[in-house]
Amino acid sequence: MSELKLRSYQESDEPQVVKLWWQVFPDSSNWNDPHQDIASKLSVQRDLFIVAMLEEELVGTAVGGYDGHRGWVHLVAVNPSFRRRGIGAALMHRVEQDLAALGCPKLNLQVRAENSEVVAFYQSLGYQVEERVSMGKRLAPDTKTLDK
Repeated sequence: MSELKLRSYQESDEPQVVKLWWQVFPDSSNWNDPHQDIASKLSVQRDLFIVAMLEEELVGTAVGGYDGHRGWVHLVAVNPSFRRRGIGAALMHRVEQDLAALGCPKLNLQVRAENSEVVAFYQSLGYQVEERVSMGKRLAPDTKTLDK
């Protein structure tokens, strides 16, 4: 495998990021517009938007955030053809380092309970299931039709 390079997101990455997110999160099309998600992230803590590159190919992304109290990993996406090569772990390590440098004392993330493979991935990195009730409320209408 070529050398993996992690770097901050650049505007020229958008087409590859959108393509990757559609591939990794196909069920998100009913409510998340990836172009809007990217624009929103770039307006707040843009340095916590990390991409993984092999040569010129974008093979993964991680998006983190920090509110001064707790850090969050909002998403990690790795191209299915490149999984089980340490890319997801490298992205998580980078986000953890970046958040620690900001003084973040604790990191949280959410995974759908039925996604046992992803739960196992995070557990392999030292994350533990914390019994909580996750609640949400839409403040903007769902996006119904998006161009992939």
